[in-house]
Order: sequence, then structure tokens, then C-alpha cells
Amino acid sequence: MAEIKYIGGVKIINLSDENEEIYNEGDDVEQKVLATVMGSTSYDVHVNELNKDSRWPVLYELSKRRQMIVEPMNITSEEYVLEVGAGMGAITGALAKRAKHVDCIELSERRSMANAYRNREYENITITVANFENVEIEKEYDVIILNGVLEYATLYIHSKRPYEDFLNKLFLMLKKSGRIYIAIENKLGIKYLAGCVEDHLGSFYSGVENYQGSVPARTFTKSQLTKLLFDAGYKDIFFYYPFPDYKLPTEIYSDEYMPNEDSNLRAFENYDSDRVVIFDEEKAYEGMIGTDEMKVLFNSFLVEAVKK
Repeated sequence: MAEIKYIGGVKIINLSDENEEIYNEGDDVEQKVLATVMGSTSYDVHVNELNKDSRWPVLYELSKRRQMIVEPMNITSEEYVLEVGAGMGAITGALAKRAKHVDCIELSERRSMANAYRNREYENITITVANFENVEIEKEYDVIILNGVLEYATLYIHSKRPYEDFLNKLFLMLKKSGRIYIAIENKLGIKYLAGCVEDHLGSFYSGVENYQGSVPARTFTKSQLTKLLFDAGYKDIFFYYPFPDYKLPTEIYSDEYMPNEDSNLRAFENYDSDRVVIFDEEKAYEGMIGTDEMKVLFNSFLVEAVKK
């Protein structure tokens, strides 16, 4: 039976009887984030008090810069949004500001509680704690969001074709002319070629070498994402290019707005992960200004696709 509770205006429906730790940022990190959002709406002071090992992952979960990925999304105040894999609510509030209502699906009760506490001033958010594969949803949505989620489909969709089946199921949940937005790393992103480790596996060139063996997550090239979406029935596929990536973007480019000679295409430090420097990424980007090759080598994509 579903357990229902409210945190401020946020409704939480708990349907999960599974182990919530299929994926998490680490118990210590998630507990710190939950304690922080429960105790305050101002996070900067709390983050600065953390030790070096905890500071980055907690900052990543709480940084308001993550909300910038929502900026290109064409969401109106009359539309219903589904956010699959909402996590600790990094962009849920930004979606709620724009939409009529936001439904979130998240496997972890702890991450759902963090989401609810940080967005408790909103009254148009419902969070369902469950595995997406097990949730029966009858209504259709105007917009569906996968923010750093598609790459983990193999953990949540138990089939021989998890990525394809995930997108197929989402397609059926969209209204006609509804849109899906997918934020994901590019496995051929220039940072990986230049010496940054693959984000999900922490190893060099694992994405570039096409993820040998069984792996918990995998990303795609621009043409691979396009094919996945076309094969699932989506049309009018449009790419945005968050820089330096979709996690903490400072700029979001598009086919109509690409970098020029005045753009700041600085080298990538790879956050808290070790890296080597094979070549200067900034110079490589500068050499590709005005070319189609740049679109293939951005570190991340934000893809919009329409159901017609």
C-alpha cells in the first residue's frame, strides 16, 4: 500500500519496497545533503564548512548552476512535466517555476526527501518513490525530462534493449507534440580525448573504446542518440551543447548560437577526478570554431525531441 506524506507543499507517494541503493552518491554525502536542506535554504555556508572529501559531491548536489540546464527548455505554465530520476532535486524547483505541475519518479526515498525539503515552498510537485519500470502511469505529459538518467537505463529497465525500451515507454507517455529533453555526456567529448576519465566508470577512454564488457552506465555519440530517438518514433530532434558540460553549465550553445572568437572555452579540470593532459582543449576548441566537427565533440548534449 502506498505511503503518502507532505513536506511543505510537496506530496511524496512511497511505492517502493526495494533496496534504494542501486545508485547513490554515497551514504555520507547524501546524509549531508539531506541534513543541509532540512535545516536551511541557504547552502553556501554549510558547504564551506565541509571537509575536502565531502565538499565537491555535496556542492554538486546543491549548486544552483545545475538549474541552468533548464533554460533552453520550452516549458509553459499550462504544461505537465514528468521528471524521471529526479534525484535530490537539482532541477526540480526550476521545472516547477515554469510548469503547471511536475511529477517526479525516483527510486530512493532519501533522495526524494532531500528533493522535497529543498523545494517545499512549491505546491505543484509530486514525488513518487519507486522504480520507473514498476510505475503504472495512465496520464500523458507535455514534457518529459531525463537529466543524467538515460545512461543508467540498464540498471532500471530489465530487458535486452534497455535504452531503446526506456525511450519507447516514455514515447507512449507523451501527448501528441509533447517533448522529451535528455541531458547526457557525449562519449566522444573532447575532455575524454584530452585525458579526463569517463564520468561513470572513473577510467580512461572507456567510453571512447565503446565500454568493453558489462558496465553500469554508458553514454552515446551525437549520431547514436539521434538514431535511438528516431527509432523510438521521436521527430524534430534538436541539439543543445552545454559547456563545459550539462552538470554545471556556464554556457549553452545551439546550432543557431555557436562559440566564436570571443568565447571562453577554457580547459576542463574534471571536477574532483584525476586527469592527465594529452593536449590543450582550449586550443583544440578554438581551432574548430565555425566547423560542424565542434558539435560532435562537445562534452555533453541536451537533446530535445518531439512526438508527432
